[in-house]
Amino acid sequence: MIIVMRAGAPEEQLQEVIRRINELGYQPHIIRGTQRNVVGAIGDERGKARLQSLESLPGVESVVPILQPFKLASREFKPDRTVIKLGDLEIGGDRLTIIAGPCSVESEAQLVETALAVKEAGAGILRGGAFKPRTSPYAFQGLEEEGLKLLAQAKEMTGLYIVTEVVNPKDVELVGQYADILQVGARNVQNFALLRSLGEINKPVLLKRGMATTIKEYLMSAEYILSQGNYEVILCERGIRTFETETRFTLDLNAVPVLRKLTHLPIFVDPSHGTGHWEYVAPMAKAAIAAGADGLMIEVHMRPEEAFSDGIQSLKPKRFSTLMQELRPFAEAAGRKL
Repeated sequence: MIIVMRAGAPEEQLQEVIRRINELGYQPHIIRGTQRNVVGAIGDERGKARLQSLESLPGVESVVPILQPFKLASREFKPDRTVIKLGDLEIGGDRLTIIAGPCSVESEAQLVETALAVKEAGAGILRGGAFKPRTSPYAFQGLEEEGLKLLAQAKEMTGLYIVTEVVNPKDVELVGQYADILQVGARNVQNFALLRSLGEINKPVLLKRGMATTIKEYLMSAEYILSQGNYEVILCERGIRTFETETRFTLDLNAVPVLRKLTHLPIFVDPSHGTGHWEYVAPMAKAAIAAGADGLMIEVHMRPEEAFSDGIQSLKPKRFSTLMQELRPFAEAAGRKL
């Protein structure tokens, strides 16, 4: 249920509503607006009719049911887009956010050199995997904490914010000490223990869509994080598995306008994983911006032929710089800035 407060309702009336929601066994989630405040009451669906009685409280304008199963992620709960502020960046605002960097953190020289290159080209956030969930147990699994330290060093040198993946609930606190944004990879989109842990931290979370996850299932995964009190979730479409074999995955750009209709959360697209080959990254990046994405996540490596992982889908810095220039007219046509 959504409890809509009257315009100008005083704080004590809002607090009384929150007290009653807790008393009824539900969890209150507050959105403070410029004109009025809204409280989402989340909990057991079977007893939600009891919440209708809150309409009689002073300061309450209406009590409205949320029809979608993903309550806090829905446009019903929050009609306006969520904008996540990260220092001087506004993720989900008028300006597009570009994340770039290597698939894996391999060495200090590799990471710093790449970070400097993507910074010069205009990226605002550096990506790099310190913990790598791989299909094969014999593939490179990442440098772990040493990789996190190298990411922190690259941030200090360039001023770029850092996003890196966390794969285990026990590592959330450790990764959170270094990263500005914690990423959930496609293979962990329904790792509910991990999602709950990320809901308890005060850091943005970039949630990638699973390779066989429906949009509704995807938003329910976001709901796990939101329900624990962390409202700073960034969605990232990265391709789904279909019968097609000419590309690594099928980049589902349909998902961008569908998600835009259903949720207030920022939406990114990863054309590197979505296509699996560097030649297709640029056209799909442009298409993603045209479809309405709030940002892109692109793999960049100084020497892709030597990369420990995903070299074939990584752009070289020069190609990435060219792409950044080519994206500008697409951004302007979509009413955005780059």
